[in-house]
Amino acid sequence: MATIAAPAPPETQIKYDVKDLSLAAEGRKRIEWAGASMPVLALIREEFRRTQPLKGIRIAACLHVTTETANLMLALKEGGATIALCASNPLSTQDETAAALVAEYGISTFAIKGIDSEGYYRHILATVDHQPQFTMDDGCDLVTLLHTKRQDALAEVIAGTEETTTGVIRLRAMAKDGVLRYPVVAVNDALTKHMFDNRYGTGQSTLDGVIRCTNALIAGCTFVVAGYGWCGRGLAQRAHGMGAQVIVTEIDPTKALEAVMDGYRVMPMEEAAKVGDIFVTLTGNKGVLRKEHFEAMKDGAIVANSGHFNVEIDIPALEALAEAHRTARPFVEEYRLRNGRTVCLLAEGRLINLAAAEGHPASVMDMSFANQALAAEYLLGEYKNLEQKVYPVPEHLDQRVAKLKLEAMGVAVDVLTPEQVEYLAGWSEGT
Repeated sequence: MATIAAPAPPETQIKYDVKDLSLAAEGRKRIEWAGASMPVLALIREEFRRTQPLKGIRIAACLHVTTETANLMLALKEGGATIALCASNPLSTQDETAAALVAEYGISTFAIKGIDSEGYYRHILATVDHQPQFTMDDGCDLVTLLHTKRQDALAEVIAGTEETTTGVIRLRAMAKDGVLRYPVVAVNDALTKHMFDNRYGTGQSTLDGVIRCTNALIAGCTFVVAGYGWCGRGLAQRAHGMGAQVIVTEIDPTKALEAVMDGYRVMPMEEAAKVGDIFVTLTGNKGVLRKEHFEAMKDGAIVANSGHFNVEIDIPALEALAEAHRTARPFVEEYRLRNGRTVCLLAEGRLINLAAAEGHPASVMDMSFANQALAAEYLLGEYKNLEQKVYPVPEHLDQRVAKLKLEAMGVAVDVLTPEQVEYLAGWSEGT
């Protein structure tokens, strides 16, 4: 890893490990393009510039290194924080963005698209060497490493945030086992995050990734969505909108019933495997697509994952079933099974929307990252009053993000009259 002189303050050193600093100018243009669609975060950034709520705070951030994340980093920096950023997935980095964060904005960044597992964890360790007081995670890899291999760095950490469903699941398990050492706000639980980012962002960007990889026609195909949480809902909606026949697989009876009521076929994966053309997993669990499913699939079946980790598809089982495989297209590995049929794995089973496409549109990440910034401000003021467990985003912050987004979109809502306020606060008035 190398160091360069940071533009501000000049006496500090910015550490980094990125692919190519010559990509910085292109990265800056892309960051500015995304920023134009993130008006809520822009307002928070301006407020942070005035109030300096993060002054002197060292932040370690393990997030997807994209143009949207870059705009969040700039807001945190304007608020007075010093930041060390690394990628939260080996394939999600935009190399131009990483280069610009270092060379154009003076933010320590450790991210290279396609890096191996050893390099991925080396980058996370580099952010820990920043001696963070605050963590900002996406998937809980940073927090887990701090609680296992780098407990020496835990003493200075006072609080953190978590971006995604998978990470929140891991954090709640840590809290339940009594090992979590500082309070963490689950940004994913904010209504203005999961109802929009997970549903509309994941729905669109996942389909974008699948199409970029394969150029497959969605209309008329049988599209299997594994998991009907907010991400699965969004993908099913988008695939249906493009003419697919959508099948949903679920373990939760209530979610399965909702999928039926929304107009989709619901069945176990062992049945869906026989008829599906395209399969996407979005569950947060492992082994969703397994040996018996691969053996039942049609010739040419396409499998992809849009959950945080690549364990949702049992890739070792697929490899064991194959007598040969080749790279058919960028991000497409074609496995020829011993039964003569082929199965095409997209993006190594990693996040298809970030590995093969550009991730969520900036306009939806505007709300997610506004929640991140406001949650950081909140935690730095309240951490002494909090226990070592996982907390939701405070409702007033969630409402503030929604209000600001509506204002940015030019949308107004009704206001209760005094009579209505009195009615809702009372109990005596009946029919």
